[in-house]
Amino acid sequence: MEFNNPSEIVKNLAFGSSARNKIMKGVQKLTDAVESTLGASGKCVIYEDALGKPVITKDGVTVANSVVLLDPVENIGATLIKEAAQKTVKEAGDGTTTSTVLASAILNECNKHTNVDLRYIKEGIKKSKEKVLAYLDKIKIEVTDEMLTSVAAISANNDEKLGGIIADAYKQVGKDGVVLMEESDDETTYVEIVDGVQFDSGLKSQHLITDKEKNKIELDNPFVLIVASEVPNIRKIQAILEHVIKEKRSLLIIAQLAQQPLSALIMNKVKGNIKVNVVDVPGFGATKQDTIEDLATITGAKIISEDLGDDLDLIQPDCLGEAIKSVTDDNNTVITIKKMPQAALDRIGTVKKKIAEEKNGFIKKKLEQRLAMLSGAVGILKVGANSKVELKEKKDRVEDAIYATKAALREGIVPGAGIALHNAADSVDTKVVTEKILLDAIKMPYKTILANAHINYGPNLKEGEGINVVTGKNCNLVKEGIIDPVLVTRTALVNAISVATTILSADCVISNIRINESSK
Repeated sequence: MEFNNPSEIVKNLAFGSSARNKIMKGVQKLTDAVESTLGASGKCVIYEDALGKPVITKDGVTVANSVVLLDPVENIGATLIKEAAQKTVKEAGDGTTTSTVLASAILNECNKHTNVDLRYIKEGIKKSKEKVLAYLDKIKIEVTDEMLTSVAAISANNDEKLGGIIADAYKQVGKDGVVLMEESDDETTYVEIVDGVQFDSGLKSQHLITDKEKNKIELDNPFVLIVASEVPNIRKIQAILEHVIKEKRSLLIIAQLAQQPLSALIMNKVKGNIKVNVVDVPGFGATKQDTIEDLATITGAKIISEDLGDDLDLIQPDCLGEAIKSVTDDNNTVITIKKMPQAALDRIGTVKKKIAEEKNGFIKKKLEQRLAMLSGAVGILKVGANSKVELKEKKDRVEDAIYATKAALREGIVPGAGIALHNAADSVDTKVVTEKILLDAIKMPYKTILANAHINYGPNLKEGEGINVVTGKNCNLVKEGIIDPVLVTRTALVNAISVATTILSADCVISNIRINESSK
């Protein structure tokens, strides 16, 4: 028998408790693999990649992504939990293991109340979630420079040296600065500070991505083309493309492209003819024009605009600017340059003067954002190691630490090691059974961290206190430097609740029949 489309693939159907039990088996298998990495005493995981090579990591989302289960329904359960982890790392940069442990714990607690209507369970979880988030917001602490090393070190698997390097990078670039990661030329790890800007314009097309694992587009030594008018067809930039290909360089286009030229560029990128990225012109109204001019000044590009009398048919290579590197993720683009030109420094001075004179709060805020873009430095964290295996594991930790530190600077921190959620559960006074489901579940990250350190769990804790698994002693975790970014904790919780309640709602699972099943 031949199948010509996906709808013709033979399916298995599982219903009710049978389906949910299999899903839970998949959830538990994934959780068992991931939770061993949680905390200061967490262990590394060794997995086999697609080529059969061993890879060592302590990164929760990397471990989760490596798991594919033979049973199709179990695999669906594991995949759904993966989505919670992936969404957490996408939004907060860390907290993947925590979100996995939380999702599993919520499901396990819900399974203790199968006699309760699902609607009431969801309502109870929702009410508890609101109370827990309010508690986190109440206890959060603004990050000081002294805390930065602790924040970074914890996410880097309690590596104080790495934490110190990352903290130093953020101290140099400032709260509004950017820290990127690259491989070092040798085994050493260090920070290099360069000039650069970050602006709000993210991925235009998934087909242009150069790093699928990180979901980013990275261009080395790109030319920069800035067009203020819409580019209607590929012919308008033909001369530019020919020049870029001839020079064997990459190209960053900051412009609004119609579908035809965008599709043409994607096709040529996929074929390997050119390395290219396209991002929209950032900003609105007057701020849009200012931002364009800022970017042009920084990169040395000439702005092409029909409103200024430019003929799009005559776009030539002499209008191109340059950069050392450009990195684009879902939301932002970062451009690094060799040295901030004097014209850009003059614009910074002008913006500062306007901020001092401006009385309108909205306009002043926009000017401050513009100043942050213009004056923000970029830290390049060069990661080195003695082997490729060690380098991969180290890069995973560094990336988590960079994101966690940025998150902490943005929203503040709470006591770490799962204590913030544990305290939140203890702070909520309720006799409603369905509300207690979430409150019991969110104690699991702290319990797991203790279990990984072979320390017995004790429930009677003072607010903000817990066991330092390195020393084995009870202490004030913030004073000990054991802290978590609010953003990470909150995001992990919200995503775990979302995926857990989705799984609970399932009553039928339709899965593809595997080869081994069809041969039975």
